Amino acid sequence: MIKTLYLRLVLTFLAVMLIAILLSSLISLAVYEKELDELQRSEMTAIGEHIIRVYELSKFSDLNLFAKNMEALTANSILLFNDAGQLITDDKGPHTIPQDAIQTVLGGQRYLPPDGSDLAFIGMPLQMQDKQYALFLLPSSKNEETITQLFLTVLALVLVTGSICYLIAARYLVKPLKTLTEATNQLAKGNFEVDVNINRSDELGALAHSFRQMAGELKQLEQMRQDFVSNVSHEIQSPLTSITGFAKALKYEHLVNTDNREHYIDIILTESERLSRLSEQLLSLVSLESNHHPFAATTFHLDEQIRQVVVRSEPLWSSKNILIDLKLPEAVKIKADQDQLNQVWMNLLGNSIKFTPQGGQIQIELTANRNEYAITITDTGIGIPPEELNHIFVRFYKTDRSRSGKGNGLGLAIVKQIITIHHGTIEVKSTVGKGTAITVTLPAYYTAST
Repeated sequence: MIKTLYLRLVLTFLAVMLIAILLSSLISLAVYEKELDELQRSEMTAIGEHIIRVYELSKFSDLNLFAKNMEALTANSILLFNDAGQLITDDKGPHTIPQDAIQTVLGGQRYLPPDGSDLAFIGMPLQMQDKQYALFLLPSSKNEETITQLFLTVLALVLVTGSICYLIAARYLVKPLKTLTEATNQLAKGNFEVDVNINRSDELGALAHSFRQMAGELKQLEQMRQDFVSNVSHEIQSPLTSITGFAKALKYEHLVNTDNREHYIDIILTESERLSRLSEQLLSLVSLESNHHPFAATTFHLDEQIRQVVVRSEPLWSSKNILIDLKLPEAVKIKADQDQLNQVWMNLLGNSIKFTPQGGQIQIELTANRNEYAITITDTGIGIPPEELNHIFVRFYKTDRSRSGKGNGLGLAIVKQIITIHHGTIEVKSTVGKGTAITVTLPAYYTAST
């Protein structure tokens, strides 16, 4: 069984060459057979005429000796028959000259085989001392053998030379594939630093370029996976540590008074809710990224939805004396998933309230036109450093590390995914110490991707 591509390429080339040579030979013979036959017929006729002319000039008395001399000069076999149809030259072995051909020539006429038949001989009348003889000229086997040998030699040289060249070319083609195979094996083992040193402009070069891109993307995915596992472990470990610690403390009733007991139970409940929210958000994010998240597009009033989110968040912003400024036109209709957009406004407004100090201000403005809506939420909070703006939508990323207990860094990642599903965009502008403005742009009517 042939297992290597190199051997397959070589054997395929040899098979193709042999088939091509055979077919080309057969086609060439079929195409040029008639021309070759005519050429040989004319050549033998000319030779026969020269032989008769030489005889007429020399007047050899010994026809047998004359025929031998002519054979030495022309390399064609010569047969002479007397007027009785008997062979008078040396017998060259079995010949197929029929009596009717001999009688035709003895009658003073030339004999040429019919067109389309094999040229086995030609016959010409020869007169000597008032006697009629028949001279027959046979094709030169030496010429045919030489031509055949030349033809076969050329074919053999073409096959050998082509094979050697193809062996080199095949190695040139297969070597990059071997390199890619070895690199793929390294990649499968987790070595994402592997590189393929193939600098070519053909399809193999394009394949190597694609491999390098794939290796880079797999490296990023692996890093994201490790970061994700690390972040999830950290987010889970922190509340579990609190729950475990305070649960153990509650076991010792003589060490915990009633007030502390209530406080410990509140902490355990708070941390449990935190774990529950983390689980829900993780499941929601995974579902959104899988493109199989339930999506129910309905038509509703966008302005009214935002007002309801502000009302539901009143305990949060009123406790910090934050002024909410709404600039919402009336009866702005949108076709989208109402529950998902509600989650977007809750997350964005919650973040603004969280990072806006006491007595601050939050403005929510809705700009509507026929094709799309722009919703801008501007606060007077602590702001986001410029170097962190490109990372705020990465899951588990937190701009304020000192407030890590306030969230898990999944909210904005979920917001980004929901807006992407709705074919919208989100932009963030922020100045440290002055505040942040987040603008969400959504199409007025959602259309599913094809």
